[in-house]
Amino acid sequence: MRFTWLGHAGIRLEIGGEVLLVDPWLEGNPAFPAERRAEAIAGTTAILVTHGHGDHVGSASGLARELDIPVYGMVELMDWLSDTHGVNAMGFNKGGTVRIGEVAVTMVNAVHSSSVTLPDGGRLPAGSEAGFMIAGEGRCVYVSGDTDVMADMGVWQDLHAPEIGILCAGGHYTMDMKRAAYAASKLFRFGTVIPVHYKTFPVLEQSAEPLKAALPGVRVLDPGVMETVEL
Repeated sequence: MRFTWLGHAGIRLEIGGEVLLVDPWLEGNPAFPAERRAEAIAGTTAILVTHGHGDHVGSASGLARELDIPVYGMVELMDWLSDTHGVNAMGFNKGGTVRIGEVAVTMVNAVHSSSVTLPDGGRLPAGSEAGFMIAGEGRCVYVSGDTDVMADMGVWQDLHAPEIGILCAGGHYTMDMKRAAYAASKLFRFGTVIPVHYKTFPVLEQSAEPLKAALPGVRVLDPGVMETVEL
């Protein structure tokens, strides 16, 4: 299993023979090196989107058309992508599971908001925000999407027992490093934690050191953008 950070909340996850892009925001992402785009998307088999904000869904429809691959996410958002962008969008909902080859993806709750920005600057509600439990190779990865810490996480530990947590941790729009550490230590039993949704803008936290300090005994990784790590 391999993880590559695409900057901000975007990730590339190679698992169970699949290459999944989660919340790919490439064009316009100040953290993503445009010259490495071909490398970032090579071999992608599916896209997962946690919610409708542009820094998460931004490149999904274009990549889906370019690569001729499906996008998975919340029903209302997927309907909108299908109707307005003509992509192969597969909607499901919280508690539901879809199979992508040998990989099972279960949608779980998040506490945030979700809307899409229209060409005229208006906003359209886009269903509800979510996270994903991604199971393959006999292991489970939790991708939090944008969220605050919540008691639901303890239930998911019991149901899914994820050993890897990819957690938003930048603060301001989501939980910060302290709150992500609380989730990781009090509600989950991760062996590995990777923070995302930080560094991109000045308003966000810039260092993962507080997370590392708060999780002794946990493998906390903070790879650079387009750095691949084995999980």
